[in-house]
Amino acid sequence: MTAARAAFAALLAASLAIGAAGAQEDGPAARGSPSFVFILVDDLGWTDLGYSGSSFHETPNIDRLASRSIRFTDAYSACTVCSPTRAAILTGRYPARLRVTDWIHGHRRPRAKLRIPDWTHYLAHEEVTIAEALGAKGYASASIGKWHLGDEPHWPESQGFDRNVAGTHRGQPPSYFAPYRIPTLEDGPEGECITDRLTSEAIRFVEENRERPFFLYLPYYTVHTPIQPKEELARKYAEKAARLRPPAGAQRNPGYAAMIETLDRNVGRLLERLEELELDERTVVVFTSDNGGLVLGHSRWGQVTSNAPLRAGKGSSYEGGVRVPLLVRWPGVTRPGSVSSVPVISADFFPTVLEIAGAAPPAGREIDGESLAPLLRGGESLDRDAVFWHYPHYHPGGATPYGAVRAGDWKLIEHYEDPRVELYDLREDLGETRDLSASHPEKARELRERLHAWRESVKAQMPSPNPDHDPERAGARE
Repeated sequence: MTAARAAFAALLAASLAIGAAGAQEDGPAARGSPSFVFILVDDLGWTDLGYSGSSFHETPNIDRLASRSIRFTDAYSACTVCSPTRAAILTGRYPARLRVTDWIHGHRRPRAKLRIPDWTHYLAHEEVTIAEALGAKGYASASIGKWHLGDEPHWPESQGFDRNVAGTHRGQPPSYFAPYRIPTLEDGPEGECITDRLTSEAIRFVEENRERPFFLYLPYYTVHTPIQPKEELARKYAEKAARLRPPAGAQRNPGYAAMIETLDRNVGRLLERLEELELDERTVVVFTSDNGGLVLGHSRWGQVTSNAPLRAGKGSSYEGGVRVPLLVRWPGVTRPGSVSSVPVISADFFPTVLEIAGAAPPAGREIDGESLAPLLRGGESLDRDAVFWHYPHYHPGGATPYGAVRAGDWKLIEHYEDPRVELYDLREDLGETRDLSASHPEKARELRERLHAWRESVKAQMPSPNPDHDPERAGARE
């Protein structure tokens, strides 16, 4: 540990001690403190699961979890791409405040109209993660799977996790089958599936820590590209697609469907083991995604999925890019099969986990998220009335630099390349097909002012005019 990191650790411990002064504790961890399993799927779309409307993908185990959980219909990722969302989950802070605003390390469009800001390509050591906050209460912690929050000095071990399995700077695995070529994951037998392996590692961690509270962060690599399914499952879904003949634009990718079934089987394995160990009634389970499903039709894998009725997908400013599945099971508290339509966002997980664990947030830190505990207990609202996005980048999914706000049923998107805004009533137009900015100018002006005030409050970095702009080469990437 470096001297600077050691000094920060001492300050963190003091900060957490001050912040948690009012929390009741018994020994190194509060007696009876719940454990947490946080399952984060990569690029899983809002309608990719059986319970959320898919008639092509088969997800009986996740559907069973949904029947035992509260389901959030209006859950959002903090960004339309992965790294910023992951940073927000772990810290409770908006990507704009963290200045982690694109996937790491992103890409450049040197001839685009705007020049992107000098953003941060890692989660800073000074940020306090869930693992660090719970570690002060005696929780064991593990990050098992995709990390993608910076190069080696910024891997999970430097952010409070006791164990790091398979987490590196990579945003996708070199291969879904062994040999994996991941330095933090020992290779298994040739042909072993990484989704199976990560689940086995997660089960081992749970078994080893069954006598103490734990925080298991399980960010699967799946279902991110490359599409590399188990062959027998790919054949199953190819036959299913041929039999059902889904229309163009519908979910019908056999390889992707096979990867989702592999995910589902492994979620089932983990939950079953929790039951066998009699840990299920004292373990909070969260299941969600880091952004919307990938719908790029021109990829080498064809159309990956469909987020219909939502518009577009990963890398866009529309609902398909940021609305995600979310299930939370808090035994004895959440009502099985209940549904909430309150808008929630990735930054909410940090204060939620800490409240459930009886840990106060560290003193002196701006936390943007709101604890979801009131909703988990059956409440119908939170204190806030708006959530925000800031993406000062370009993305192949369609996004040009933009900001957005959702307040109530209204959503406003502001494009940074020009003064254009779009305004949608999501209650009446979930697919964002009718721009109401011209017919409702006062609402558009109100929300734009709120978006600007929020950007100022988090000190969001803005793109600037690009002196090297070339309209004919604006889309060229480096």
